[in-house]
Amino acid sequence: MKTIEVDDELYRYIASHTQHIGESASDILRRMLKFNSVQPASVAVVPTAESTIAQPAVAQPPRDRVRTVRELLLSDEYAEQSRAVNRFLMVLSTLHSLSPQEFAAATESLHGRTRIYFAADEQTLLLHGAQTKPRLIEGTPYWVITNTNTGRKRSMVEDIMLAMQFPPELTEKVCGTI
Repeated sequence: MKTIEVDDELYRYIASHTQHIGESASDILRRMLKFNSVQPASVAVVPTAESTIAQPAVAQPPRDRVRTVRELLLSDEYAEQSRAVNRFLMVLSTLHSLSPQEFAAATESLHGRTRIYFAADEQTLLLHGAQTKPRLIEGTPYWVITNTNTGRKRSMVEDIMLAMQFPPELTEKVCGTI
């Protein structure tokens, strides 16, 4: 499997066409391009002096992930958020950007007794509770319920970060800011 770099706008466009949680970018692109072949066509690649080799997202060193989350916490935009729900959404967006696959796996099992917390569309969340106040997580294909107390939001972030194998002390720090 090869890794390619795409700009944020293109990534959001591709991600917006996700039909179910955990769907890979390859599956989305195959569907969008109506490309069914299992074997990719051979393509001649001419290297240029400016070409760079893309690094897979999962190969990102843990310290870079940690640094990204710490930079979020120190950012002016994050500090200016007066509502916990906005900080909650910013943290979720950042976690997704660091590893969409790990984020998908972590959110798949998160749900309450009668509520689903994450879904690929607003309607799914509304079916499991009329007052869930679903919000789109910016830059992702995911929706999340926001009509929960701050403690529940912190618990969701904690579960996701620990599943994504972030250090417990960073997880605690992030949860303390929500």
